[in-house]
Amino acid sequence: MMGGRALLLLLVSALLVQIRASDPVLYESFDEGFEGRWIVSKKDEYQGVWKHAKSDGHEDYGLLVSEKARKYAIIKELDEPVTLKDGTVVLQFEVRLQNGLECGGAYIKYIRPQEAGWDAKEFDNETPYTIMFGPDKCGSTNKVHFILKHKNPMTGKYVEHHLKFPPSVPYDKLSHVYTAILKPDNEVRILVDGEEKKKANFLSADDFEPALIPPKTIPDPEDKKPEDWDERAKIPDPDAVKPDDWDEDAPMEIEDEEATKPEGWLDDEPEEIDDPEAAKPEDWDDEEDGEWEAPKIDNPKCEVAPGCGEWKKPMKQNPAYKGKWHAPMIDNPNYKGIWKPQEIPNPEYFELDKPDFDPIAAIGIEIWTMQDGILFDNILIADDEKVATSILEKTWKPKYEVEKEKEKAEEAAAGADGLSEFQKVFDILYKIADIPFLAPYKTKIIDVIEKGEQQPNITIGILVSVIVVFVTVLFRILFGGKKPAAPVKPAVEVKKLKATETDGAGSSGDKEEKEDDKEETTAPRRRSRRET
Repeated sequence: MMGGRALLLLLVSALLVQIRASDPVLYESFDEGFEGRWIVSKKDEYQGVWKHAKSDGHEDYGLLVSEKARKYAIIKELDEPVTLKDGTVVLQFEVRLQNGLECGGAYIKYIRPQEAGWDAKEFDNETPYTIMFGPDKCGSTNKVHFILKHKNPMTGKYVEHHLKFPPSVPYDKLSHVYTAILKPDNEVRILVDGEEKKKANFLSADDFEPALIPPKTIPDPEDKKPEDWDERAKIPDPDAVKPDDWDEDAPMEIEDEEATKPEGWLDDEPEEIDDPEAAKPEDWDDEEDGEWEAPKIDNPKCEVAPGCGEWKKPMKQNPAYKGKWHAPMIDNPNYKGIWKPQEIPNPEYFELDKPDFDPIAAIGIEIWTMQDGILFDNILIADDEKVATSILEKTWKPKYEVEKEKEKAEEAAAGADGLSEFQKVFDILYKIADIPFLAPYKTKIIDVIEKGEQQPNITIGILVSVIVVFVTVLFRILFGGKKPAAPVKPAVEVKKLKATETDGAGSSGDKEEKEDDKEETTAPRRRSRRET
């Protein structure tokens, strides 16, 4: 009989231990108001007003950032500090950026025990913490922070260790859950919405910056580079002398004296003439608008001639050009390599089997943000991953699914409205396709417009394609000029000449290659005023 009772007591005790082990260490659902349980900072700079408010579209309450461009600070002290040294610890909370997040933080600070006499109403950005975890986004910063403040046992100083390559913040306005799982084997896992985004090891220099374990040696701060230390691997040859025939003043190009003016060149014809079809507008006022001048057009006589205007001999590459002379480089006989200070033992070095975490005595939200509408909810500290997963499934997932469906419906509605607006754009595009100078492309333009009408999801791409075609053709007409009826061969063909190669006595570093060399002829290409 006694044995049966003992067995029953043992089973009940085991059950109670199991139930207690599965309970959260801390769980804040904000189902009730936060007053009395959370303390708002009384520091002057924290003017942001916290509110107990419903999440948009739900009956679920959270802690709301209610004003833009404010600093916020609020803290909740724990009944007992939570140790991070022994078993698994799960840090989890939910955030919804109802108005997005262009610049601001939405993270939580896990506060370490403070000195005696500290008042929670004094909570601010200087309050020491153990871990900072959560979203932060502004400018180039877009990350889910995980920062550990760890005490160096050699110096007694706390150092911030940042997780390298943390996950980015979801860009939408839906509810998201952020989870950090600290394992006793020094592993930390970062999850977003229950999906692992990052795995790291606290003691790995590849995962945290700076590394928790300092380097064994450091450069000696007292070691100075000797004055006669020569770091130049190459030097100009001190024995080199510029050759007597090296002309540094010779120009890179000279006139081609052998070139002759092509037959049919129209010396007295200008490249452009007044448009004979242009007429002075009736409403033109010489006093207000100035003297009217007809717009210029390409001279049609020049289209069939090799060129118009004053003919000048073309330039060619100067075979005597060598450029600025420089002494050739040789190995430096006094080269000693790149100087580095000698390594000495690091006085801050220590060995570590696992981080010496400070306990968590409170949780605080201390942020600056340009957005309102940030809603914190379901803040959890647990020693069992299953507890965190269970709460995520029961609290966050149903809300997220509702929000996601609503988002899809809004996008569908916006797509339908957008299509009616795009139809107006399509009508304009059809008119553009009828413009005479686009006649060679009309069929293709109409094809892509019709595809856009049939497939709304590619409407933007179609619009861009048509605009690109339109601009390209217009640019060619304005700047490309008309294609000559037939090419005219120059009277003399000039061959490209290579610059004289230099010997080991010197080098030329100032030579330049020009694209014009590729099409060099005796007759210079005509250029309109639009090209200059």
